[in-house]
Amino acid sequence: MVEQLKPRYSAAWINKIAEIPHEAWDALAMPLKTPFLEWEWLNNLETSGSATRKTGWLPNHLTVWRDRTLIAAAPLYLKGHSYGEFVFDHQWAELADRIGVRYYPKLLGMTPFTPAEGYRFLIAPGEDEDEITSLMVHEIDAFCTKNRISGCHFLYVDPEWRLVLERLGFTTWLHHSYIWENLDFNTFDDYLGVFNANQRRNIKRERKAVEKIGLRLEKLTGDEIPQSLFPLMYEFYADTCDKFGWWGSKYLTKQFFEQLHANYRHRVLFVAAYSEQDNRQPLGMSFCLYKGDRLYGRYWGSFQEIDNLHFDACYYSPIEWAIANGIQSFDPGAGGRHKKRRGFPAMPNHSLHRFYNSRLEQILRPYIREVNELEQQEMDAINQQLPFSQKNS
Repeated sequence: MVEQLKPRYSAAWINKIAEIPHEAWDALAMPLKTPFLEWEWLNNLETSGSATRKTGWLPNHLTVWRDRTLIAAAPLYLKGHSYGEFVFDHQWAELADRIGVRYYPKLLGMTPFTPAEGYRFLIAPGEDEDEITSLMVHEIDAFCTKNRISGCHFLYVDPEWRLVLERLGFTTWLHHSYIWENLDFNTFDDYLGVFNANQRRNIKRERKAVEKIGLRLEKLTGDEIPQSLFPLMYEFYADTCDKFGWWGSKYLTKQFFEQLHANYRHRVLFVAAYSEQDNRQPLGMSFCLYKGDRLYGRYWGSFQEIDNLHFDACYYSPIEWAIANGIQSFDPGAGGRHKKRRGFPAMPNHSLHRFYNSRLEQILRPYIREVNELEQQEMDAINQQLPFSQKNS
């Protein structure tokens, strides 16, 4: 569907990212810090059957054109549920049901299944960003009003872009992630130096335990990664998800991982744990992505219960690689149970919300403000408990 904006612009809603030329999309996405808005990643999610109408992620991307030139885009999805988002608005849906408001479908902006900061509209360099953003929000408002969509939600947003959307009337909901930052470390020992003596001993003991049982962790990137490790990573991922049953969050297909070898391995880091007795296939493995000076942990798995392997494969070895490769920040993924003890402070991330039902708007806007105050208090409390030495606290 194509709509006219101003005489020099036109907007189109696209149901497959494959309908948009790869080069045109990536001309907008490549300058961004996040890798998760690039054409190959998003297209893999769709063509692998991971993010589709069938799974409750109906692609509904907004694009803006000048003549035949793509000048802006927003990856968007119509959602019939709230799974795979890691921002938990289930209570909002329950509230809507109690007051007789249809909450789903909702319009969602994020990279599916990816709780990593960086979502924003993709706008070509040199364009008037404020003007284009306002036009895109106007199109979203018109679409949601016409189709009786209860709300539009942008998750894990770029911090600078958040300020633009706040000026356009979106409500900010505060959350937190656990993010490691490179404090001018030159070696892994520099990283250890920020901890108190007790935690330094704990980390050294955990790494030593993995070494003592005869495991060797290899860090593999790009063309160093054998093709066979991509389907194996799916098996590890699926096994880990299955261990958590209903809460396992197994959203990606085997085809998604296989396609990464063909078109996205240049952004992949695998930390593979090989046994000295058999080095043909890893016993466990973690999967990270990197772009520029940012590293992102995504998934991990092991077919055996091996003490401390998770900590080394998911935290220590990626941090070691990050220091050696000039990485400045490392987002290890969702959850926080183990992270603060490994030097990952609680850091803010934000989601943005607009409600098209006046009753939801009246109830949820003041509620979100109250929740934000409590969230900030929780972050402050977490960061006071980090096991850093006194000089680094």
